Formats: sequence, structure tokens, C-alpha cells
Amino acid sequence: MSEPVPYPVLNDDEPVRQFNELDASLTYSYANYLNWLFPERVELIAGKIFKMSPAPSRAHQEVAGRIFLKIGNFLEGKQCKIYSAPFDVRFPKESKADKNVYTVLQPDICVICDKSKLDARGCIGAPDLVVEILSPGNTKTELLHKYRIYEEFGVKEYWVVSHGDQSILIYTLNEMGKFEPSKIFALSEKITSTVLPGFELALNDVFEDVD
Repeated sequence: MSEPVPYPVLNDDEPVRQFNELDASLTYSYANYLNWLFPERVELIAGKIFKMSPAPSRAHQEVAGRIFLKIGNFLEGKQCKIYSAPFDVRFPKESKADKNVYTVLQPDICVICDKSKLDARGCIGAPDLVVEILSPGNTKTELLHKYRIYEEFGVKEYWVVSHGDQSILIYTLNEMGKFEPSKIFALSEKITSTVLPGFELALNDVFEDVD
């Protein structure tokens, strides 16, 4: 595998103010990402730029908000913390230095139980739980990349929420470090979480009256 071509930084403090100033063929690090001041939201996957969808739909926001509230209320007074996008999660391979981190994602919702992973800029390392709500703009390639990243870095539980199908699929990391999928949960069913013992979420509470 060829070595990544680094972004040619001429001035470490020089901000990039327009998305079209970036070269999609190059490999960028979190250090570069910190200098991007344009309004578009992007994620980095192995140094490659993935432009995120425009502002999420109202239904997407409503579903995300309901899940966030249910988990947030459950976590009241507990050690784990819950965050919603935009919230940077960095996935370092060896060094945690900004210039050596090439993957930065913004999950819709994430739960982090190890507070040592939290800093002023977000999370560095795998969250315990990640929730992604599917949007029409999500591509199969993007979803596959994210699945592989969450599995590789050890996200213990990954929920894929489909508003269109009114369903939730849960991937749980097994002892071999591989994701095992649940059945697809639908309306009138409830889900539980291996990461959050005692937590229960009724899908009717997530999707009912969301259109």
C-alpha cells in the first residue's frame, strides 16, 4: 500500500476558508482539519474527505432527539457521558498527535464511559456506543467505511437507525473484535444495550408520530 500524500501545509496557522480549496486526492490529518473554517461539515476517513449531508431533516432531528433524551435521562448520575453531533471523535492508530490522526467522525449520538478519552475538542478513541441515523444522502461506501472503523477501533455497540423503515439494527462487538448483528427491531418492540445494563428503549417511543 502506497504512503499517503500529505497535505502540503505552507503555514501551519493559515486557515482554509472555502471547501473548494481542498484537494480530494490528498490525504489530510486532524491537524489540517482544525484549520478548516468553511461552513460545510466534513468527516475524515483514513485521511480522505467525506462531505456530510446538509442540515438533517426534521424527522432525522426528531428521531435523534428522542433517542438522545431517553439515553441521557438513563445516564443521569452515572459515569458515562452522551454527546450529539456535531461532536468530533478522533480515531488514532498509533500516535494521538493531531498530525498523525487521519480519521475524524461525527456520529449522530455517542456514549463514552472512559472519561480519559474526553478533552476540550471532543473524544479521542472509540466511544462505547455509537448511534447513526440514516439519511438519504448516506452512501453504501460511507456506511461501509464507518462500520469498518467502528469495528476496527473497538466500538462496543453500534446502532443503525432507519427512520424510513422505522427500525433499528444493533451491532455488538464480540470477543474476537468483530461485529455481530442483531435481528432488525421494528415498531412495538423494545431494545436493550450491553453497554448500558438496565436500559430499555421502545421503538414506538422513537418513531411514533414522526413523519
